[in-house]
Amino acid sequence: MTKKEFLEKLKVFLTLNFGILLMAVGIYFFKSPNGFATGGVSGISIVLARLFPMISQGTYMLVINVLLLILGLIFLGKECGLLTIYCSVMLSLENMLFEWLVPLKGPLTEYPLLELVYAVLLTGIGAAVIFRCKASSGGTDIVALILKKKTSLNVGQALLITDALIAASTFFVYDVKTGLFAMLGLFAKVFVVDDVLDSMNMCKSFTIITTKPDGIFEYITENLHHSATVFEGKGVYTGDKRTIILTVCKLSEALRLRKRVKEIDPGAFVIISKTNEIMGKGFRDNTL
Repeated sequence: MTKKEFLEKLKVFLTLNFGILLMAVGIYFFKSPNGFATGGVSGISIVLARLFPMISQGTYMLVINVLLLILGLIFLGKECGLLTIYCSVMLSLENMLFEWLVPLKGPLTEYPLLELVYAVLLTGIGAAVIFRCKASSGGTDIVALILKKKTSLNVGQALLITDALIAASTFFVYDVKTGLFAMLGLFAKVFVVDDVLDSMNMCKSFTIITTKPDGIFEYITENLHHSATVFEGKGVYTGDKRTIILTVCKLSEALRLRKRVKEIDPGAFVIISKTNEIMGKGFRDNTL
C-alpha cells in the first residue's frame, strides 16, 4: 500500500467515525431524553427503554443491532459488509459509553423543538456522512436489504411505514406532544439526509467557449487532473470559430478553474452549473 492510498483510507476511516459520533450524540443527548423515536433501531430502543427501564437504551441498541447483524450475515452474507458491522456496533457502544460518562436524568433544555432540530440535524448529517463513505449504520437498513433480496416489496415504503409505526407508538408510550414531535422528526429526517448527501456530492459543470483553448486544456489536465470533452463551434453573430470545452470538477476546484479561464481568455464565455450526479473516472463509481 502506497502512502497516498494509506492516507486516503485513513481519511475515510476518520470521516466514518465522525459520522458515527454525530449520530451517537444526536441519539443520546437529544432523541433519547425527549422520547423522539423517529424510527430505526434507536427509535425502538427509546420506546423499549421507556417501557422497560431496567435496561438502558444503549444496551437495547446493542442487542437489537447484534441480532440484526446475525440475520444479515445469515441471509445476506458478504452483502452485510464489514463497514456496516463496524458502524452498527460502534454506534451502540458509543451510546453505552455516553450513558456511563454523562448520565442524563432528562432533556438538556426546556425547549423540545430546539432539541428536535439538533436531533434531526445531527443524526441526519451523521447518516449522510456514513453513506458517503459507502457504509450504513446497520439496523433497519439490514432489514431493507433482506426484504429486497427475498421479496418483491417496495422496500422504501415498507421502511417508511415501519418508522412511522415506531414514531406513532410514542403517542401511547409517552404523550401526544412527544408523539407529534416524533412524527415531525421522522419526516424532517428524510429531507435532511437527502439534502446533506446532495451537498456532499455537489460538483460544478463547466461549458467554456473560448478562442484560446490550449492553456485551459493544460490547466484542467495538469493542475486539476481531470479531462474534458471538446467541440468545434462557430459564433452565429460573428461567424468566428470557437472551441467549446465541457468539463466537471469539485466545488473546491471550481473557483480556481473559473479564475484561471478568465486569466487565459478574458473574452471566454463560461456557463457554470451545479450538479450532484456525476459518474465516471475521478468521481463516483460507474457501477450502479
